[in-house]
Amino acid sequence: MAKEIVGREENYSLWYNNLVTKADLAENSAVRGCMVIKPYGYAIWEKMQAQLDKMFKETGHVNAYFPLFIPKSFLSKEAEHVEGFAKECAVVTHHRLMANPDGPGVVVDPDAKLEEELIVRPTSETIIWSTYKNWIKSYRDLPLLINQWANVVRWEMRTRLFLRTTEFLWQEGHTAHSTRQEAIEETDRMVQVYAKFAREYMAMPVIVGKKSESERFAGALETLCIEALMQDGKALQAGTSHFLGQNFAKAFDVQFANKEGGLEYVWATSWGVSTRLMGALVMAHSDNNGLVLPPKLAPIHVVMVPIFKTQEENDRIIEKMGEMKTRLEKFGLTVKIDTRDNLRSGFKFAEWELKGVPVRVAIGPRDLENGTVEVARRDTLSKESREQQGVEEYILSLMDDIQENIYNKALDFRIKNTFKVDDFDTFKTKIEEGGFLLCHWDGTTETEEKIKEETKATIRCIPMEDEGLESGFCVYSGKPSKGRVFFARAY
Repeated sequence: MAKEIVGREENYSLWYNNLVTKADLAENSAVRGCMVIKPYGYAIWEKMQAQLDKMFKETGHVNAYFPLFIPKSFLSKEAEHVEGFAKECAVVTHHRLMANPDGPGVVVDPDAKLEEELIVRPTSETIIWSTYKNWIKSYRDLPLLINQWANVVRWEMRTRLFLRTTEFLWQEGHTAHSTRQEAIEETDRMVQVYAKFAREYMAMPVIVGKKSESERFAGALETLCIEALMQDGKALQAGTSHFLGQNFAKAFDVQFANKEGGLEYVWATSWGVSTRLMGALVMAHSDNNGLVLPPKLAPIHVVMVPIFKTQEENDRIIEKMGEMKTRLEKFGLTVKIDTRDNLRSGFKFAEWELKGVPVRVAIGPRDLENGTVEVARRDTLSKESREQQGVEEYILSLMDDIQENIYNKALDFRIKNTFKVDDFDTFKTKIEEGGFLLCHWDGTTETEEKIKEETKATIRCIPMEDEGLESGFCVYSGKPSKGRVFFARAY
């Protein structure tokens, strides 16, 4: 193997870190808790970003940008919001450095203290709603459907590349509506956009549901989410959409004149996904050989590796590969010919497997004579000899097959690792094995907290689909329950 990685079964956490760093997705930076996203990793993020941006615009949203810094007083205007983020905030107190009078280096200039301290944005509700006050005057200004692509800072003690870092990239949608119903519909619409993206582009099956009251976003009346199951049996929250009611409108006095001339507070939503999706992509599909990337998000669809002994053979093979590359690119595929002459073909095979390229094509001197090529699939690690004639159409069809196979494999894993559990002793045993536990819950925060204390499992979501709709008795308290919810240990 080009770069050895620890086995998934041996040490899942180390396996994940190995993949992220050795497949050149990201690395730790000189700033504690922050990461450098490398070109190959950023190329995947760009594909995610481009597709999501397209889906947002198809639903009527437009992009804008708001400041990185938020006045401290803004954060205190919505009580639940400030309480939810207070421990994660980075605070700017001074605006200048000066030469250290006692030695080398620089120190903070004590005369450069800010009149009001600034928060480095952990999320943008407050700065955006202070702006919306100036933009919204009448029902004619609504709905206001805005998204921004940005970075945020949430001070973290324990970090892991992509999954939890002090600074990360994301998008955050912030919308304003004239009625409660319209805002609720927007909240649902956007969580469904996330679910569609996860399923159809990330090839990652997700459950759509509501968060329990204790798991809601700070300041939200309702939080919807998509939850995915990783290969170690832990859940990962992959996206959230929040119905904010009129909380932020009232905090920042955002009112509009309705058709009758009266004043009303607007109704709000916010919704977001982040570079955490990169971690989900790695953990949902990859194996001990490296990344397994769904074709719709792969930076390179096809890699071509020449096998040769002489320079003449190499030249002839590269010429043939160039012709194939041109034809494949007309189908919209991204193709790379690995022309490095200082590496053996076996090393190249292992490296491109590690990077998760969906299809590998190899051509040797005998293939040139016979009019054949070797085509290898990354998802199944299978390879076959194909006639050169028509191979481009075959490779194009493989992309859909690979995308579907990756999804079905992940869905099969989730189904096999989702269990209905009706008593707490079984719950405690099963949670150690991992997976989703579909259990009755009495609806109280007290029961939820006790289960979390005793098992480290949380309610991942209350399903919005039919699978949870049945009456029964709480797995912990034995009290009546209106339906089952998904419990799991989570990232």
